[in-house]
This record gives sequence, structure tokens and C-alpha cells, in this order.
Amino acid sequence: MEDTTNLSPKADASLYNGQPTDTGLSCPSAGLTSCTPSISKNKGGVSVENVLDASKQWFVLRVSYGRIIKAKAFVETKGFECYVPMRYKEVRKQGKKRIITKPLLPSFLFVHATAEQVETLLHDNKVASNESRPLFSYYFDHTIHRQDNPDRNPPLTIRDEAMNNFIRLTSIKNPHIIPVTSDNIQFKLGDMVVVTEGEFKGIRGRVARIAGQQRVVVELFDGCLVATAYVPKEAMKLYNEN
Repeated sequence: MEDTTNLSPKADASLYNGQPTDTGLSCPSAGLTSCTPSISKNKGGVSVENVLDASKQWFVLRVSYGRIIKAKAFVETKGFECYVPMRYKEVRKQGKKRIITKPLLPSFLFVHATAEQVETLLHDNKVASNESRPLFSYYFDHTIHRQDNPDRNPPLTIRDEAMNNFIRLTSIKNPHIIPVTSDNIQFKLGDMVVVTEGEFKGIRGRVARIAGQQRVVVELFDGCLVATAYVPKEAMKLYNEN
């Protein structure tokens, strides 16, 4: 079945269109929320490990509006691995079909580095100087508190397993892969499944109905959801997170 959806999701401005700098102060009302059940934080969701660990982790950085490509280039010039998911859109020009790309989540940059390396990036003079706004800043996890300072939240990090699943999905050049919010999902997220056939084979997420079609939704962290194109029921099976 062909996915003919031309969906323009009403994205939450706090997630997709940039927002004021987060200070990391603990504030229950400012927590990342979603009207859909969250994927377990201990089983492929948000990492709750101490970010001061010496090993590399995937840090979520919030990029100031309209500067995602500049931020990616800056991090890469410093020799660090980073990821910017792209959205692929099919257009016709002079009768010819072509694919154009644009950032899928223009407010987020994912950096794979140690806590010390990310701290160095954030304090680099080239990030903070020459312009009124910093190029990027931490995106804080408002669901937990720092052990050394209970009034503040730690930077948000993503477990490798969850990040690999997210990268696998968003690297597929399918124009019907879309960011979604709880407003786009017609029913609550359902069973945890793994896709067994087709171009989305191996993707793990929750079943949802969006724009009248059955899709698999990958939730990287609370409120950050990306949906596959249509996936038939026979092309997926239940996935046990344990």
C-alpha cells in the first residue's frame, strides 16, 4: 500500500522551532511531556546514567534558530562525531522528480562525546562570541535531578541502543518519515514492535495511527517522536523490551 499522506505536523515550538536557553534549573512544570506513553528510560530510551562518566555518550544540544548547519559544521571541525537527522521531500521541477533535504528536527544537534569534551565545546569562544545568542547549549533532562545539585537537572543524554535505532530510521530516504506530536496521533501509542519486512526492517517503536495510516513511532525522548511511513500489520511483530 502506497503512503500518499502529505502531512504537515503542527510541531511543538519548544521542540522543533527553537526556544529560549534552558538553564537546567529544576522546574516540574517545564518537564518534557507527552500525551502518549513514553518508552522506558532504562530500556532503550533516555539514559539516566551519570553524565560525568568518562565514556562517550550521545548528548542532545539545543541549537539557536536557523543555525543547525552552522552548528554541525562547527562540531565537526573540532573532530567530534555528531548527527543531524534530515527530512527527505519529493518535489517535481520541470517535469522531473527530485528529492530535496532539510533538517528534520532543526532545533537539535546530537553529539557523541564525553562530558568533558561537550563542556569544552560549549565554552569555546567561537560559540559564544560575535553574536548575541550562543550557537548551541545543553538540552536538560527535566525528569531527573543532579546528584551533586538537586535543584538542577543534568544534560540530556541518549542511550546508544536508542540512538542507533533513531539514526537507522532517519537515515532512510523516504519522504513520508515525519516528526510528530501527540496532536498528530489519533490513538495512544500501542504495542512495542519491531518491523520485520521492507525498508523499515529492524526499526523498533510503538504502533500508532497517524493521518488514517498505521505507522511505527520512535520516541527518542519525551515529546520527540518520529514516525515511519505506512507499515502493514503483517510486516511487524511484538518486541519484548526485557
